[in-house]
Amino acid sequence: MSVHLWLRAESKPGEERAPVTPAGVRRLLDAGVRITVEQSSTRVFKDDEYASAGATMVPNGAWPSAPNDAVILGIKELPTSDTPLAHRHVYFAHAFKEQKGWRDLLRRFKDGGGTLLDLEYLKRDDGRRVAAFGYWAGYVGAAAGVLAVAHLRTGSAEPMAGLRPWPGRAQLIAVCQAALGAGRAPSTIVLGAKGRSGSGAVALLQAVGAPVTSWDLEETRAGGPFDAILAHELFVNAVLVQGPLQPFVTRAQIVNAGLARRLAVIADVSCDPHSPHNPVPLYDDTTTMEHPTVRAIGGRGDVASLDVVAIDHLPSLLPRESSEDFAEQLLPHLLELAQGSPVWRGAEQVYRDALARL
Repeated sequence: MSVHLWLRAESKPGEERAPVTPAGVRRLLDAGVRITVEQSSTRVFKDDEYASAGATMVPNGAWPSAPNDAVILGIKELPTSDTPLAHRHVYFAHAFKEQKGWRDLLRRFKDGGGTLLDLEYLKRDDGRRVAAFGYWAGYVGAAAGVLAVAHLRTGSAEPMAGLRPWPGRAQLIAVCQAALGAGRAPSTIVLGAKGRSGSGAVALLQAVGAPVTSWDLEETRAGGPFDAILAHELFVNAVLVQGPLQPFVTRAQIVNAGLARRLAVIADVSCDPHSPHNPVPLYDDTTTMEHPTVRAIGGRGDVASLDVVAIDHLPSLLPRESSEDFAEQLLPHLLELAQGSPVWRGAEQVYRDALARL
């Protein structure tokens, strides 16, 4: 049985990534997969590249009228609506940990008879994801944290300026170094340093010359909050939260530290403010590329400022490199979609289990 993949255009502001590249389109077509691609003026790969690779091009946002057998493939969330969803959808839905709006989304699938195959839950037998943007989330998140520290050091009362995608990592490193100027790179602690996101964060920090304290399971096993975090100017949280745990930092802990605290910025790469298990319970919602930071603590009296970066699609700021890497990881599994491999069956079971919780 052949598969019809339908690459939809992204609707989230600032989202330029794609889960399939033009080169991947050619490989899928050679394997007998039908490919439809929606036109997009913001995607990092141009429409002409997909058309030249052999994809059938259709207007932006045409996926609701796609044939029922089409598998709708994307990166970030669908446009908000009450319309039932009839297709199989593959994207990062952020619905299976009971995040904000999860019930409404799953009801749309239930009412329409569709299926949600979340990219986060495409896993091997050992539980490791088959494709992930984690490295690039950590890489860009650490960079955003460095830029936020550099901005606070200026003493400006204005919020940090918005961020725009960079062509590649070399340009990103150069921007961080220019922002720091003659100042030292911030002393940084990374939690989850051995994971995908953590390793990306460490790589960026080393590239800009920042001293890094790397913590992972061994150092965090006893549970937080951790006073060691307050001794660093930048804290990068790269821990994947899968259940209840003690917070890594608390508001009371930070305020009580007073002027002795060095911590100025938290780059929350894991970015789960709507989860009941959020280990950084200092802010209520994600930040955006246009407004990268939120003031979580202080700025008045004897309590120094603490800003949080919590952008939930960080790899979009390095869209080409992150897309090429992710698409290469995902491609073998797209080729197995027709056969319903264990990876896809497992993702569907996660969806069925979530429906049962409704």
